[in-house]
Amino acid sequence: MAYAAGVDVGSTQTKAVVVDEHGEIIGRSLLSTGANVVQAAEQAFQTAIDDGEIPEEEVGYVIGTGYGRYRVEFGDDQITEIVCHARGAARMFPETETVVDMGGQDTKAIRIRKGGDVLDFCMNDKCAAGTGRFLQSAAAALELDLDELGPTALRGERPVRISTTCTVFAESEVLSWLARGKKIEDILLGVHNSIARRSYGLLRRVGIEGEITFTGGVTRNEAMVKVLEGVIEAPLNVSEESHYMGALGAALFALERIRKGREAHPAAGGVA
Repeated sequence: MAYAAGVDVGSTQTKAVVVDEHGEIIGRSLLSTGANVVQAAEQAFQTAIDDGEIPEEEVGYVIGTGYGRYRVEFGDDQITEIVCHARGAARMFPETETVVDMGGQDTKAIRIRKGGDVLDFCMNDKCAAGTGRFLQSAAAALELDLDELGPTALRGERPVRISTTCTVFAESEVLSWLARGKKIEDILLGVHNSIARRSYGLLRRVGIEGEITFTGGVTRNEAMVKVLEGVIEAPLNVSEESHYMGALGAALFALERIRKGREAHPAAGGVA
């Protein structure tokens, strides 16, 4: 049996996924990217194969994706995260026609055909406003851990309006609202609303059709999921695999490469 892997090197986190010959996930990993991108990619891959209890030599093809995809030096190829998130979303939710990918540095809206082919996409073009980095700035200003943001925001009842379009000034605006006596939960709900509105603007530019799948690290923030659903006025497909969608898509492309290689050289055996 041959296995395939995808390594998604993001600005803040690196993910790796290993799939079997049927495209099923059997190993995964998630860690902070840190300053050494090459090391993060290698460690994520090793952790994923250890998670799946797979000998490294049985991984037939590795594809890197994400902003640091060219630093996956042990990989066989690199593919942009846009098509990888599209492919991963289509695998997990076959009726997907719209994808919103929210990561640390950018947010992307992607229109796809059922099956994962990309039709159109756009991404935020104003600093990192509307991204995970925006949430990190708010958390720093309020001295909260990132995993506290969602639950706290969900307790908000009267969200403030966040007007800044640049994450550099997000902390100042949050502190300004705090100085004016606003509750932390209302400030955070305002931050989530601001991100959701910007994401909705991106989605409208590519067109919202069919089922919408939410991918990227921010999918783990329950308030972001709920607020974005409210702004879009439609449910979002979210699962435990949503954070790994780019790595999954890369692994599926890697699996295709293995299959094509076996078709070209059938005597070598391997994936059917």
